[in-house]
Amino acid sequence: MGSERFGSFGLATPPARRAIPADEAIALLKSGACKLDSLIGYGNGRSYGDSCQNDAGTVVDMRPLNRIRSFNAETGVIEADAGVLLCDIIAHSAPYGFFPAVVPGTQFVTLGGAIANDVHGKNHHRRGTFGCHVEAFTLLRSDGRTYRCSDAENVRLFHATIGGMGLTGLILSASIRLMRVPSLDIVEKVTRFRDLGEFFDLAGAADQANEYAVAWIDQLAGGHARGRGLLFTGNHAEHGSHAALQAGGRLSVAVQPPFNVLNRPFLTVFNAAYRWKKGRSSDARHAGYQGFFFPLDGVRDWNRLYGPHGLFQHQSVVPEADARRTVPALLEVARRAGQGSFLTVLKRFGDVRSPALLSFPRPGYTLTLDFPNSGERTLKLLAELDHITVEAGGAVNPYKDARMGAETFAASFPQWQRLEALRDPAFMSSFWARTAKKLGVRRDIAEAAE
Repeated sequence: MGSERFGSFGLATPPARRAIPADEAIALLKSGACKLDSLIGYGNGRSYGDSCQNDAGTVVDMRPLNRIRSFNAETGVIEADAGVLLCDIIAHSAPYGFFPAVVPGTQFVTLGGAIANDVHGKNHHRRGTFGCHVEAFTLLRSDGRTYRCSDAENVRLFHATIGGMGLTGLILSASIRLMRVPSLDIVEKVTRFRDLGEFFDLAGAADQANEYAVAWIDQLAGGHARGRGLLFTGNHAEHGSHAALQAGGRLSVAVQPPFNVLNRPFLTVFNAAYRWKKGRSSDARHAGYQGFFFPLDGVRDWNRLYGPHGLFQHQSVVPEADARRTVPALLEVARRAGQGSFLTVLKRFGDVRSPALLSFPRPGYTLTLDFPNSGERTLKLLAELDHITVEAGGAVNPYKDARMGAETFAASFPQWQRLEALRDPAFMSSFWARTAKKLGVRRDIAEAAE
């Protein structure tokens, strides 16, 4: 199978060298003939980094496994193959008054990918991560066996696979609990804030009063305007539509421009226009669910606007007690570096515990920044953001990453060895080879030297 379609959404890393369809991988796994570190599952390619890549091996295209198996219109439990997209789950369940309890920033992720990355959304303070709503799944490992995993069966594999970035085997299908909603429409309110201090003053009360809350930051603003932005809050409308819209917008970036379109002059104008348009009224208004949850899905292949070298996304989380110092420091470092972030999002994580062994969300504040790939200049900035985050006792998101070092990963996820102990020996990703595997080699060398 050609590998040209199996790249990272960030476009900053090379696409997969080799790819095989799911049925071929399933037959290979059942035969027990898989080589060490040879496979990694690939969903719909919406990860920004290399957690869905295996530069030394083969990626498995899970998209052909796309059947919805059953849906209980009373309980909201849906069972589907791992390659089913979130937009298909929404379309299937919406007429019955259900919606996924947790959705990330795009509806074009697979069910298996959402579980493997334990994705989060704008309502972590109420619903936790995607993994909190997983009932069970089937997992195929290289010993040829298929395991049913839940809180009652194969419990260690259940907790390791949620948030395990595809390293414990192939998720074949899963059952998840959806959330009953009065409608798909959202009653949205936009509140302007002058600086980050004002945002932090608003954030806790916004979370208590609303199902959804997220802030946009004008990352390029300096002087007295530094840290200004908009706080978006939302709740499902009591009276509104139950009809899912066709996924994907009419607009698309048909060709790859030879340079970064989202440069600093463009972003300066864009930020000013966006702040004016979105923040001109503080009155509540009805918004469609796609515009509220998935605004970037309206332009297909928008990542191409970053040019041929792609982008790096940096998402960090820092403890709430240190956020008022650390978040401004992160933004200031990026601003001083002269690199504009097209997407700058700040939100508060709650204390709803994930069942995952490794899960990025934890109580505190999470900041997301997108930067065009300008080579060493950008890598140096990202390393500085890593350092500030780790020094504050925070973590860097692995499934958004394409370059973090082993030390940053270990500081962010000190329990990484527990996942390594449950990793299927046939499964490896470029991310895991760059971080955990390197840490393991160093540990072995140190033990041999003692």
